[in-house]
Amino acid sequence: MSTPIDPRPRRALRLAFGVACGTALGFGLALPIPFLTPMLVLFVLVLRNQPLSLKAGLALALVVALTTGSGLLLSPLLNHQAFAGVLLVALGLFFCFRYGLRGGNALLSNLMVVGLTMITAAGTTSMALGQLVIEGLIKAVFMTTLCVAVSHWLFPEPAGLPPAKPAAPSPLAQANWIALRAMLVVLPAWLLALINPASYMPLVMKSASLGQQVCGVSARNAGRELLGSTLLGGALAIAFWGILSICPQLWLFFLLMVLFALLLARRLYLLAPNKLSPGFWLNTCATLIILLGQSVQDSAAGKDVYSAFAVRMGLFLLVTLYACAAVYLLDRRVSPSAQGTPACS
Repeated sequence: MSTPIDPRPRRALRLAFGVACGTALGFGLALPIPFLTPMLVLFVLVLRNQPLSLKAGLALALVVALTTGSGLLLSPLLNHQAFAGVLLVALGLFFCFRYGLRGGNALLSNLMVVGLTMITAAGTTSMALGQLVIEGLIKAVFMTTLCVAVSHWLFPEPAGLPPAKPAAPSPLAQANWIALRAMLVVLPAWLLALINPASYMPLVMKSASLGQQVCGVSARNAGRELLGSTLLGGALAIAFWGILSICPQLWLFFLLMVLFALLLARRLYLLAPNKLSPGFWLNTCATLIILLGQSVQDSAAGKDVYSAFAVRMGLFLLVTLYACAAVYLLDRRVSPSAQGTPACS
């Protein structure tokens, strides 16, 4: 019998190319939220090892449009009955996280969390801005389907591999507790975004990413997992921007993203041995994409990139410290049986 081929090198290459391809398409086509496409590609390629078919991509876009579009209906309620609106959004976040923890589609769970927070925040300012976010999300889903298909065509899974086993659903009590914890992590950043959605949209994306990561951490390792990955992502974004600013061209943006994403993917798939969890490297890459994407947009708008980056990084650290504190304080108040570190996927 032939020795099975290790699929991890191909998966690392697929992840790096797919994220870079999503970055090039998002910014090259000037999509409404350009860094959303590489973020979705990142989560799709990490969560599943099969490409999204055209039918699946269309179905996913339709489901996203329906679920996130309903979030736009909450915007008038947030403007006129703020307390009731906040409670409904918090309840929606809780059920989105619990859906993923109980064995539901992890990709759909992620999209619903992102959509619910971003669209309700944007819709409180204007319905037009909320509709623009929905448009950006749907376009990002279509571009993600294309990037994932091309990535799998270039770097297919080795033949003969058994299908990946779905993650076992968490017990109901544990899923309820962890979903509540994740919801409490996301909610403050979303409340801050209600003040100025255009400025705090990256913070909402970061908090949604932290909410997913919180599903897989305990109080013992929360500081290292959450704060460490945020700091490393910020440091990599500074290095990336320093190189890109020498020659700000789309082709260099693509090549650098391949390089940086490959460095992280090698550690995520343990091709470069390390003791950190896959969630650490996933959140590092997500932080890099968000910070870098917003810096590119700041530069295109003529803003001071460095001062904006410093403010944004400070906010990211604050929301991450809050997440660490929330995990630590909440986990101290429950019995060990209610705690756990299942991933949202």
